[in-house]
Amino acid sequence: MAGKPPASDPVQDAPEVSEPQHSAVGLPAITHALRISQQQMGVRRTALTLLRVNQKDGFDCPGCAWPEPEKRHTAEFCENGAKAVAEEATLRRVTPDFFAAHTVADLAGRSGYWLGQQGRLTRPMYLEEGADHYEPVTWERAFDIIGEELTALDSPDEAVFYTSGRTSNEAAFLYQLFAREFGTNNLPDCSNMCHESSGSALTETIGIGKGSVLLKDLYQADLIIVAGQNPGTNHPRMLTALEQAKAGGTKIISINPLPEAGLERFKNPQTPRGIAGGGTALTDLFLQVRLGGDQALFRVLNRLILEAAEQDPGSVDEEFIREHTHGFEEFARTARADDDWDATLRATGLSREEIESALRMVLGSRRTIVCWAMGLTQHKHSVPTIQEVVNFLLLRGNIGRPGAGVCPVRGHSNVQGDRTMGIFERPAPAFLDALEKEFGFAPPREHGLDVVRAIRALRDGQAKVFFAMGGNFVSATPDTDVTEAAVRRARLTVHVSTKLNRSHVVTGARALILPTLGRTERDLQAGPDGGSAEQFVTVEDSMGMVHASRGRLEPASPHLLSEPAIVARLARRVLGGASRTPWEEFERDYAAIRDRIAHVIPGFENFNTRVAHPEGFALPHAPRDSRSFPTATGKANFTAAPVEYPKVPEGRLLLQTLRSHDQYNTTIYGLSDRYRGIKNGRRVVLVHPEDARALGLADGAYTDLVSEWTDGSERRAPGFRVVHYPTARGCAAAYYPETNVLIPLDHTADTSNTPASKSVVIRMESPQGS
Repeated sequence: MAGKPPASDPVQDAPEVSEPQHSAVGLPAITHALRISQQQMGVRRTALTLLRVNQKDGFDCPGCAWPEPEKRHTAEFCENGAKAVAEEATLRRVTPDFFAAHTVADLAGRSGYWLGQQGRLTRPMYLEEGADHYEPVTWERAFDIIGEELTALDSPDEAVFYTSGRTSNEAAFLYQLFAREFGTNNLPDCSNMCHESSGSALTETIGIGKGSVLLKDLYQADLIIVAGQNPGTNHPRMLTALEQAKAGGTKIISINPLPEAGLERFKNPQTPRGIAGGGTALTDLFLQVRLGGDQALFRVLNRLILEAAEQDPGSVDEEFIREHTHGFEEFARTARADDDWDATLRATGLSREEIESALRMVLGSRRTIVCWAMGLTQHKHSVPTIQEVVNFLLLRGNIGRPGAGVCPVRGHSNVQGDRTMGIFERPAPAFLDALEKEFGFAPPREHGLDVVRAIRALRDGQAKVFFAMGGNFVSATPDTDVTEAAVRRARLTVHVSTKLNRSHVVTGARALILPTLGRTERDLQAGPDGGSAEQFVTVEDSMGMVHASRGRLEPASPHLLSEPAIVARLARRVLGGASRTPWEEFERDYAAIRDRIAHVIPGFENFNTRVAHPEGFALPHAPRDSRSFPTATGKANFTAAPVEYPKVPEGRLLLQTLRSHDQYNTTIYGLSDRYRGIKNGRRVVLVHPEDARALGLADGAYTDLVSEWTDGSERRAPGFRVVHYPTARGCAAAYYPETNVLIPLDHTADTSNTPASKSVVIRMESPQGS
């Protein structure tokens, strides 16, 4: 059936539930990945495409940003990566006839899953003001429409330029360059909603907002702590690295409110033991922390390390602290004063024995890495939590040592590279100075809008044009009703996309969908002599490695443009002769873009030469490379923030939003969550059996989720099936984007302004109307 999109939107309100699994991947993952791939691509296309994913002469997976090993397997992809590739390389097509058959109102009533299953977009589509159908439009007319709206603004700051994490380095650099030549720093991106807390915490403490480890460090570590992360679903290839580390003697502590199958046992599909045997038990100690209790956990570990040093000075790295850190005395006083065990146990939900077991493993390790993801970054107190993790590593000299360091595991494929390229609403003065010197214009210096502030600006009529380079903005953001109403106030919304999603049907007065090439597709650009030349792009992985990505498939439609070409043509239309930037050259030759990146961004010197190496190259990282810290103090900074954790009233639970296994960010591949035992449904809420019984919630009962806020406001998500599940006591979990409606726009992390979607106080009510 490849090439034919599904005809109807399946019902999603009757999920089937079985026991959660205690191992991940294995033969079922292979079977599921191949079945979806063949449904979308057919047998031959599946083989041709999957064998090029993450290969040195192939394309970078459009899914997660986990780095590739130097020695790569023939099948260097995971189940969810195969799903991402299948949906991009699908034979299904969304043509103008599709839009003629469906009004925008009809499409707005469909599920995100159904929209995504329709296939690849093939033509630029335009929704005129007052119209109820998208209609095909030429590229020239599309750029004219955008130009009309942008040049009619009273200020460039009335435009918002959003970026998704899969945009290439070349496209991201051009995009931020265009926005700044246009006159604004309104460059929100998906980092604002995920690892912004990591960047904020790390920039203050070690001077650079990126992780300090390379893949080889995992294999040299004595101890790896995985906190607030589910690699089995979100970064499955990480399990292979953890298995290799484990084979070398590394111990693993996992810290999470939910038991995660991949961290319990990994059945590596690339080995006989993984397919036919029992796989590898990964976690040596599972700490089932209460939501938001991670700061309290790392604080008590730090206090206990300091106490151990009173008997054994070697428990801390005194030389490293003396030579390379600042603020130790204040930190130590604060940590020693936090000696209330009862408060610690309430905050963490752990026993004293569990914490002391973790301490013994920490003290037995000379080289420790802490990995984390959204479970740490999406709380109100996320920044001090991550700073406490840094304190923990600094105490024992575990930054700038092989086999040790900070490892924030980024999500989308090039989300870290986009930030490196300048996609940031608060650019550093040095970066703007370099742009000005290279391109001969004065970039704006005022800080722009992040995601949350952009939604407020749209809501309040202060922003009138919204342009998205990829992504699914309205489904990724909090406060769904508020966000959708805000977007609908825009004069124009524009989305550069490969597939349909919810954001295409929540529009401004006018709307454009601009179809673009995917990672899997060949990118040919016309040269000045009338010929054409094949181009490649580059990406930066989660550990700061930059490498090339080359698609090989024929484009899904002859009407597609690459992202760099879209930006270059838009810039020529909007900026005209006032711009000295060689946009036409950039469109036809991406090497010319890379030459300019090399002049502007430190670490990219000789970019074209270095990226020609099959492995790519590592960007410099001063704390890792030389134990130098580019902070205001010139050293790594200890911090001493007070311990915080969410307080939950009697009869309420603390909810976290999360992904299912059939999901990547807001892209829904299917309606099941195999590892958690959920089939054919997404509106489920996972609740500990004892909590459920105390609240009178039978397994299988239906309930509305009502979030409660200190200002007295409430938000409701109706019709969720209760699933008795071994979560941490007092905690619950449900999938996003269905639960984004529960999170107010102003419920954000301090400092980073990241939506705090991992700590939502809820009550359960009988469904309205029942």
